Amino acid sequence: MVTTSGELLPLAVAIAISITTIITTVLMLLSPEARRRTVSLLVGCVVGVGGAVALFALLAGLLPTQDSGGSSLVAAVINMVVGVLLVVLALRQWRGRHASGERAELPKWMAEVDSMMPSKALALGLLLSAVVPKNMLLALSAGVIVGEARLSVGAASVVIVVFTAIATSTVAIPVIAHLVAPARMRGPLERLREWLVENNVVIMVVVLLLIGVVMIGNGIASL
Repeated sequence: MVTTSGELLPLAVAIAISITTIITTVLMLLSPEARRRTVSLLVGCVVGVGGAVALFALLAGLLPTQDSGGSSLVAAVINMVVGVLLVVLALRQWRGRHASGERAELPKWMAEVDSMMPSKALALGLLLSAVVPKNMLLALSAGVIVGEARLSVGAASVVIVVFTAIATSTVAIPVIAHLVAPARMRGPLERLREWLVENNVVIMVVVLLLIGVVMIGNGIASL
């Protein structure tokens, strides 16, 4: 279980560094009735990540393993394909970055998050955590690792809970801090929003490239 958790840690961190989700959280925290919206967003993220990894782990557990007890050929190929797709996503992000000197703009749909109903915030959390391509690919890889480990139901559940906690920590920590001290958090949140908007492409490209290359290497090593 310890080995499996170690393999999952980079993937959980990569999901946690989802700039769109973090910016969405910050915008909701700066809006009226922030508590209801952000708690709903957090619940959606937790259910999305945990549910996706659990589903992929269940499916991966059905894959045959090699006679030597190592990872299956299918799992190795999945890791390589996911790694390649992450690298492609990184290159697309870099090509689509704003030109030097231009002010970075938020996506138009983000203008509505400060007036979003809690039910829509919940659905948005599910979407951002488990449906967007980057996080779905990472959840797929995490599920394959858990399923290939052939853990007991209890051990697998613990691993998935820990993975989900780490993957959603960048939403949970600001939400909890805001619940405890909303007035004190406003200034730091404003500064964080500005910094993320300006640097989100560079951060995402670096994360995607690193994780993609590692996964390709792990897939090749498992063949």
